[in-house]
Amino acid sequence: MMRWIRRIAILLVILAAVAGGGAWWAYSRVQAPYRGTAEAETFVDIPPGTGPVGIGARLVAAGVVQDAWTFRAAVLVSGRARELKAGEYRFDAPMTALDVVGKIARGDVYTRMLTFREGLTVAEMAAVFEERSFGAAAAFIKAAQNADLIRDLDPEARDLEGYLFPETYALPRNTPASQVVEQMVAGFKKAFDDELRTAAKAAGLTVRQVVTLASLVEKETASADERPQVAAVYRNRMKIGMGMQADPTVIYALQKAGKYDGNLSKVDLQFDSPYNTYRYAGLPPGPIASAGRASLAATVKPASVDYIYFVSRNDGTHVFASTLPEHNRNVQTWQVDYFRKRRNAK
Repeated sequence: MMRWIRRIAILLVILAAVAGGGAWWAYSRVQAPYRGTAEAETFVDIPPGTGPVGIGARLVAAGVVQDAWTFRAAVLVSGRARELKAGEYRFDAPMTALDVVGKIARGDVYTRMLTFREGLTVAEMAAVFEERSFGAAAAFIKAAQNADLIRDLDPEARDLEGYLFPETYALPRNTPASQVVEQMVAGFKKAFDDELRTAAKAAGLTVRQVVTLASLVEKETASADERPQVAAVYRNRMKIGMGMQADPTVIYALQKAGKYDGNLSKVDLQFDSPYNTYRYAGLPPGPIASAGRASLAATVKPASVDYIYFVSRNDGTHVFASTLPEHNRNVQTWQVDYFRKRRNAK
């Protein structure tokens, strides 16, 4: 009897040793860095709804983890089976299976930065979209025709000109143009917040009027200090029924017609378009570019001045005037005399 008891005890010790050794081997396996591909970088796309088994199969096929068993063991050890997230993941160095599980559980999806600066038109944004290899410019332009995205704020909008907020977006590698545009409209709605909407309503301005005015401000000056003054000029012109007489609106009209060559002539100022604010009084039919929040804020809260004219100093800033004689003197100084001196100095 004692002999059988001794044999059973020995067998239990052996089984415990085997189990312990197996557990140690498994733990060592999921802790060992692995990379089964010579590619500099590997992308693994995990569709929504994919379970641990499907995720493991994709990782093994891409050479990110050694085999399905190792991935399952890593998921078990980590206890994060329910946290694994969909998305595209980038791998560019050997990683342990546990680190791979952690990356996917955190949702560290691969993103690229796409920056749109202030003052761009939809067409110019589309060019940036294509140049940065996010997709075709035509796809971006088509997506920007979806005025339904802004219908709640601007029922008159026929496209999204002016409503695609300019900033830097972190986007997955294959984000379609439609989703980029949706994010940009969401960015506009966030920037044009309750504070600005309340100020616009108090000023008697519609959202479309604000965005259109802000686009003129954005195109006229890059100086933060000047934006409230430029906005005041256009707001004052509106009050007295004076034409906006804004060069950027003529340029926009020429661009839409495919007739802008980079220079604006006196003849161009006669170009027949509702966007030509030299020929047609009031605001143009809609925004001519996407303005940043600073220009939107300046439009609803302009400087308290009576300026109705301004002229460029040729250094990015302007000289402002309240009367036509004063403005004419500024034009003489900063346009006629300034360029005459430059020509004579050559």
